[in-house]
Parts: sequence; C-alpha cells; structure tokens
Amino acid sequence: MSRKYFGTDGVRGRVGEMPITPDFVMRLGYAAGKVLAQEQGSTAKPVVLIGKDTRISGYMLEAALEAGFAAAGVDVMLAGPMPTPAIAYLTRALRLSAGVVISASHNPYDDNGIKFFSASGNKLPDAVESAIEMQLEQPMECVSSEKLGKAKRLFDAQGRYIEFCKSTFPSDFDLKGLKIVVDCAHGAAYHIAPNVFHELGADVVAIGNEPNGTNINDRVGATAPSTLIAAVKEHGADLGIALDGDADRLLMVDASGRAYNGDELLYVMVKDRLKVGPVAGVVGTLMTNMALEVEFRQMGIGFARAKVGDRYVLEVLQERGWLLGGEGSGHLLVLDKHTTGDGIVSALQVLSALKRSNQTLAQATEELALFPQSLVNVKVTPGFDWQRNSNVVDEKERVERELGDDGRVLIRASGTEPLIRVMVEAKNGELAASLARRIADKVAV
Repeated sequence: MSRKYFGTDGVRGRVGEMPITPDFVMRLGYAAGKVLAQEQGSTAKPVVLIGKDTRISGYMLEAALEAGFAAAGVDVMLAGPMPTPAIAYLTRALRLSAGVVISASHNPYDDNGIKFFSASGNKLPDAVESAIEMQLEQPMECVSSEKLGKAKRLFDAQGRYIEFCKSTFPSDFDLKGLKIVVDCAHGAAYHIAPNVFHELGADVVAIGNEPNGTNINDRVGATAPSTLIAAVKEHGADLGIALDGDADRLLMVDASGRAYNGDELLYVMVKDRLKVGPVAGVVGTLMTNMALEVEFRQMGIGFARAKVGDRYVLEVLQERGWLLGGEGSGHLLVLDKHTTGDGIVSALQVLSALKRSNQTLAQATEELALFPQSLVNVKVTPGFDWQRNSNVVDEKERVERELGDDGRVLIRASGTEPLIRVMVEAKNGELAASLARRIADKVAV
C-alpha cells in the first residue's frame, strides 16, 4: 500500500500541523505499540526506548508518544536528548522491542519528526511501517488498567553510548596531540560528542553545545560549515568536526579551513580499508560525485548507486553484503561498526585512517579530483513527466554520447515542488554548465 504518513525517514513536518500534532503522535504511539505487540507475539510486554533531540517541541511529543504506547500496553524507557544512532545502538544492546527518535535531523527547530528502529537497530521495514499506517485507520482504544504500559528513565544512556563510540576506534590508537573543534549543532550530541574525542586524548574545543530548544542547526552544524571553519582558524585547530541536529551526519574541516563532504570522507575510509584487506564494493547515491566511481573502478572496487537517502543506501548494502556507503551530505554507513549512519563513529573511522597513514585530510584526498557538477532547476506544470517528452529524452541521450565515460547526466523530479532538476557532471566545469543548460532548455519548451 502507498504510505500516507511515513516518508523516507519516518514521519516529519511542521510542529502543530498534521501529522506533528500531540493528538496524532499519541495515536501513532498507540498504533506502533499495537503492531509491535503483534510482531513480538509473546506474553512478555514490549519495551520501547524513546530518545529525542533538543527541540523544544520534543517535550510535548515525548509525552504524547509515551501516552500512546502506554495505552497499547507497551512499556517505555526514556533516554532524553540522544543522537539518533545512539537510540539504534541502545535498542539493540538492551534487547528492546523497538527504538523511537523524536527529531527532524537538520531541519529548523519548528519542524520535528518521529522515526523508528527495529529491535536489531535498523530502520523499520516498509511492511511494518505499512502495518502501523493501517492501524492508524482504526479507532484508538486502551488496554485494561492492569495491562497499561509503564515508563522509566534510562539514566546511564549517555555513558553507555560514549563507550560504544570509543569502541569503534582502534584500541592501539589515540588522538593525543590533536586539537579538534567539535560542532554539535546545538543538537542531540551536545553532551556526548566532545566527551568521546576528549576521552580518546584530543584537545577538544566544543561549539554548538548550548541548546536552548530553538537554536538547533541555527548557523551551526554540518549544514552551516562557515561557523566551524571560523572556529578552526580562530583556535589554530588541526581539524574540525561538524554534526547535524541528530548527529547522524558528518562534515569535516582541515587546519586551512577547507571543508570535506561525505563523498570525500567516504573515499578516505575506503582507501584505508584497502590497507587491511579487500573491499568488495561501495554504495553511493544518484548524487554521488562521479569521481568516486572512477577512482573505485581503478582500485578494483565495485560501486552501486542507490536512490537519494541513507535508507536506500543501507538497503543496497544489505542486498549485496557490502559494508561501506554514504551520501555527499555526510550520511555515512560503516556496517561492521554500526547498523545505521553515525556522525561520531564515522568521524572516528576517518581519524583512524589519518592516523594509520600519517596523513592530513588534504593528503588523503589529493588523488580524488571531484568532477564539477552543474545543477539547473526548471519550473514545470504539476505532473510533468520528462521521460515522456521526446525532446528532453533525445537531448539527454545526445549529451550522454558527448560525455562518454567522462561525465554523466541525472534528471529527476523534485519531491516537494513542481521542478525538474537537471544535473550534469563533467571533468570541465564550463562544459557541465553548458550541457545542463542545453537539456534544461528542452524541459522548458
């Protein structure tokens, strides 16, 4: 069935507007609780862990979710502000029925969302999300009083997760001698990320670590790197690490102030893995820079593209039995370290690669020359299908023939606006721009 509320990363929207209202979120908790109880299929009461980021609306939504789960007869453990990947880890480590995160990731503070993890620490399968949606169509009821769920707080969540993150870093390495600026985006990792790097020996300067409920992602974090760049230069740091609001995204900055995106950081990790053994393959997305595909091919490493979204990267990794993948936005997956994208864990993998090679980020990426990308957005009438337009299709094929193996074309419809996005990659930036405009002109006709 087509899903009405669940998107690629749970349920998300503006607070106070459907579906992010207290009454709907309570019904969502109830529906999820009913489905989880059916999935578990035992006499034991399901137990769900709830975490959140630092948005002020998290208090309201946490209470609504707790009430819904309790009405369905599900016990709740409250972790408070915790990174999304922390909830995935703790759900698995504590052998719980599911984990829930209240977060809208990199969005502004007046958005929020609900995302779920299975008992194994993975995002819920489509079939389970569909079952929850079907349950939402049923009236909300309440189990009898003696079967109601109870709630308690998980007081050691922070310490447990810090130790987990540190365990993904080689035990014979440390970060002594490194000065690192850590930008927590005033988000869920504000009380965790600085401690992880400090306890591994780094001299840590923390910024974006004073959340007030409304400043999450506000000119800080992975989506606003200028603040981190300035801080790295001001403090004479060796490196900068930026997370987003729920800490599943990573961007890094070197001592010169140059920022490195997810494509470049993925390349560093893959190159390091080759030093200790073979790498079967890597998964990117439709937007992953073609330079990675070229480099991996030369290294003898398989490469596959998934739809945009870390959820789809994970699906392809699992299908192929591969371990490494990610997006240019900084969602990076290292499946022998964690079940989901984790900004802190990913940063530690990059740091261990630099430590092993005794290189800077600039040195580790000097052989990777990213292809210039030119993106043109073209307004179209709602429902326009470029694949049925022969002028657009023919022009795309002509451009692809001209590029050969030295570039690529991607045309896709926006999921939120009546736009067609035309992207051309080529080794020459001016050529990419002119070819993208040629295709866009055919769309606009």
